Amino acid sequence: MLTFMKRSISTLALITAGAAVLLSPCVFADGNADTGAHHPMAQGTTRTMVDYVLPQVNLVRDDGKTVLLADELNDGRPVVLNFIYTTCTGICPLSSQVFSQLQEKLGATRSSVHLVSISIDPEEDTPARLVKYAKKYKAGPQWQYYTGTMEASLATQRAFDVYRGDKMAHDPVIFLRASPGKPWLRINGFVTADDLLSEFRGLVAVK
Repeated sequence: MLTFMKRSISTLALITAGAAVLLSPCVFADGNADTGAHHPMAQGTTRTMVDYVLPQVNLVRDDGKTVLLADELNDGRPVVLNFIYTTCTGICPLSSQVFSQLQEKLGATRSSVHLVSISIDPEEDTPARLVKYAKKYKAGPQWQYYTGTMEASLATQRAFDVYRGDKMAHDPVIFLRASPGKPWLRINGFVTADDLLSEFRGLVAVK
């Protein structure tokens, strides 16, 4: 009976902690709470605006075509970008599910937004494997996946400051940019599709 009570208390504590996370305000990099119209994000999630210099590297798109990364990201559309690998069982499925939900929530405007997922495990993630992964998350034509050489992948990861030395150590990070030449909104931490949609609309509204 005592063991059951301890387990019940532990379960209640977890539920309470989870609720606190869901109700916590979005936190900026300076530690101040966001008082704007954004959806509340998980505690510890940070939002920062950063200017990144895109590396002049070639990647291989999921359709097998070799493309220049800078050209892909500077095609005029707003960009929502993340880094994944197909055998990941933790962060990547969650991030990919959020992207999948986001493209649905974008509705008729989804074709004007470029969703980008770049593999951090290019040696395993062939274009064929990326196509299979994309189908799992019902990726539309506006959501494209990229692989390539290890050198190109590392250069891209370093350019966006997500390289952590090992694919198993990667962080949950999503990047948004309203248009070419504008700074990127970097979101560190877990977000919902509603969070991401709110951030996207706010960013594009002031581009």
